[in-house]
Amino acid sequence: MPKRIVITGGTGFIGRSLANQLHEAGYESVLIGRSEPKWLAQSPHKYARWDGRTVGDWAQSLEGCTAIVNLAGRSVDCIKSPENIDQILRSRVESTAAVGAALRQTTKKPDVWVQMSTAHLYGDSPDITCTEASPFGYGLAPFVGEKWEAAFREALPDGMRGVIIRTSFVLGKNGGALESLLRITRLGLGGTVGNGKQGMSWIHEHDMNAILQRGIEDESMSGPYIASAPEPVDNRTFMKTLRKAAGVHIGLPAPAALVRFGAHNIFRTDPELALYGRYVVPERLVREGFNFRFPQLAGALKDLV
Repeated sequence: MPKRIVITGGTGFIGRSLANQLHEAGYESVLIGRSEPKWLAQSPHKYARWDGRTVGDWAQSLEGCTAIVNLAGRSVDCIKSPENIDQILRSRVESTAAVGAALRQTTKKPDVWVQMSTAHLYGDSPDITCTEASPFGYGLAPFVGEKWEAAFREALPDGMRGVIIRTSFVLGKNGGALESLLRITRLGLGGTVGNGKQGMSWIHEHDMNAILQRGIEDESMSGPYIASAPEPVDNRTFMKTLRKAAGVHIGLPAPAALVRFGAHNIFRTDPELALYGRYVVPERLVREGFNFRFPQLAGALKDLV
C-alpha cells in the first residue's frame, strides 16, 4: 500500500504541485480544502472538504497516515483592508489550531507535521541577507508569521516531530505569481519595479516540493528551515532574467507611484508585494546537504518558461 500524506490547504498551487511530485515518488495524497477544483477529477489524488477552522469528517484522513503537511492560509495577494488582514491572520492561526485539535483526537497519529510558514518573517531590509538565525523584521507580515508559528508550536502534539518551512517566492508552471509576471513581461511591461533594489528570494517548485518531501522522510529534520534558492537576486536582476527567458527584449520600468496606482485600482492587490522584498538564504538546508536542482535563477526560469 502506498504511504498516505494528508495536505491541508492542499487544493492551491503549492498543494497541487506537491501532491503530483509525491505521487511520482510513490505516495498517495489526500487534499483537504474548502472547495474541490475541477482538475482534481483527472488526478490520482483524493479530496476531503474542510472549512479551514473546525474539526470535521476530514480528520478521519489523519488516522494512520504517514505525515500531514499544512499549507492552509488565505492568499496575501489582495488589498490590505482591515477585513482582509483579519482573514489573513485568522486563516493561518485558526486552521493550524484545528489541525492540532484533529491530531489530538487521532488514535494512530502521523510521525511528522510539516508546517508552512513564510520568509516574510524577516521583514523587508534592502541590504541585509537573513538566515534562520536572523532576528525577525517589523510589520504586518512578520507579525502574522510569528502568530502562525506560535499557533503551530502550541498545536503540535507531544512527541510528534515538527518541521517549519519558511518559504520564499515559489516559481511554478501552474499557478503563483510567475504566471502574472510572465504575462506582463510579454506585453513589454516587464521592466524594473520601483528602484529595483528590493530582494527577490525565490525557489523553483521542484526544489520546494523536494524540501517538503525531505521534511516528511528525514527524521533528523526538526524546527524552522528557510525554503529558498541559495542565490537571491534584486528585482532589477530578476526582471532582466525573466525577459531573457521569455525572449522579450523590451521591458518598460514601473515607477513606484505607477505601481501603487495600478496595484490598487487595476490588479486589486497590495503594491508592497512588488515594491518591497527580502534577501534570505537556506543556511540550515545547505549545511545539512540538501541538493538544489535549480540553485540559479536563469536555470529555473529556463525550465519553467
